[in-house]
Amino acid sequence: MFVRIALALFVIIAVAAPPAFAQKAEVGVWAGWTLSDGVSGNAFLAGDGNIYDRVDPKDGGSWGFNVGFLIGDNAEVGFMYGHEFSTLQISGTNDVEVGDLGITGYHGYFAYNFGDSTAKIRPFVFGGLGATSFSDVDFQTINRSGTISGESQFSTTWGAGVKVLANGRFGGRFAVRITPTYIKTDSVGWWCDPYWGCYLVGNAQYSNQFEFSGGVTARF
Repeated sequence: MFVRIALALFVIIAVAAPPAFAQKAEVGVWAGWTLSDGVSGNAFLAGDGNIYDRVDPKDGGSWGFNVGFLIGDNAEVGFMYGHEFSTLQISGTNDVEVGDLGITGYHGYFAYNFGDSTAKIRPFVFGGLGATSFSDVDFQTINRSGTISGESQFSTTWGAGVKVLANGRFGGRFAVRITPTYIKTDSVGWWCDPYWGCYLVGNAQYSNQFEFSGGVTARF
């Protein structure tokens, strides 16, 4: 569902764009390395005699692209796609790799490009809303095999970088980006006050992807 929302956001931006959007557009493609973490849970004793209490995606290579429309000289709106090649891992008293995991992000974003529009070097920052999709994971053990179903969750993405445009139209793009994805909320107890009464307090847990990337960008 969240993937469809992210794609619908991009379509709305493109359809509703004023004529000024059509004056300039940028397309970027990049590759990099992503540091990833997961969430903790209740400890359980597995058949191998070890206790496991965490599920994490391993760090892995990644790639992505963006299509942005320039609003004036500095502002930019668009759509960003990213994919990480990872492995699902459970850990505790032992670490076990379960199977291959793909992590795919779909985000509409707003970016601000600093400096003059004709400058060869332009730092930028961005933030976006959308969804992150965790793929199905096929696993094989001594006693059984099967598939762990994937799922999609709401996520945001935030980053900064620099564009180096050698001739004003084509050049390099270097960036860092963090994408926190909401996974679950653990109950941690009750909170009470004399006015609002008592309610259950939760601790939200996120899976985070922190990407370092380099690539190319083109302006049309």
